[in-house]
Amino acid sequence: MSSVKNARFLPLVAAGIVMMIALLVGCATPADPGPSPRTASSDTVPAPAESVGPTESTGENAVGAGSPPIRIEIAAIGVDSGVMGLGLRADGTMEVPPGGFPAGWYTGSPIPGSLGPSILAGHVDWGGSAGVFYRLGELNKGDAVVVTSSDGQQVRFDVTAVEQYPKNEFPTQSVYGDIDHAGLRLITCGGQFDSGAASYDDNIVVYAARV
Repeated sequence: MSSVKNARFLPLVAAGIVMMIALLVGCATPADPGPSPRTASSDTVPAPAESVGPTESTGENAVGAGSPPIRIEIAAIGVDSGVMGLGLRADGTMEVPPGGFPAGWYTGSPIPGSLGPSILAGHVDWGGSAGVFYRLGELNKGDAVVVTSSDGQQVRFDVTAVEQYPKNEFPTQSVYGDIDHAGLRLITCGGQFDSGAASYDDNIVVYAARV
């Protein structure tokens, strides 16, 4: 890859320290814990300190690659959800959806279907009910993920890997780093629920590539 392209993706790696901090405090349980830890928490995901991807959503990448996503469908696990935009909070961490649905697309990452790793995050559960990505860990290699943009175009991705990482071993480079194709990263929480920390121990990351 050219040095220019690598430079455009530099923020992916530079955000690593803040991402790791976010991992330690993610997946907090809401005020109403519901019937069980597995279906009770309000999970969060690794959060970049700055733009994740070659451009902001209003920059070169967005103009050249279509419109922002508004819907995600994953037939293998029964997902058919809207997609909202997620920006950055004042402290530099990434916003998360305000409830179990919908999923959220980080607007600082590439539009799904364009070059680079597009980032979609969703809760595993919320207030005692399953969230949009409750079954994310059940996906298998080859399963289809279809993302629809606001202009009506659909982009299909095929799952290439499903991984589960301890939060203190989150692979920032693998998830957010430079890639030579149009990729998708779906992120939620997983593993055991630590009631003392009000947090899940792990993160589940699904890697997918545009067909």
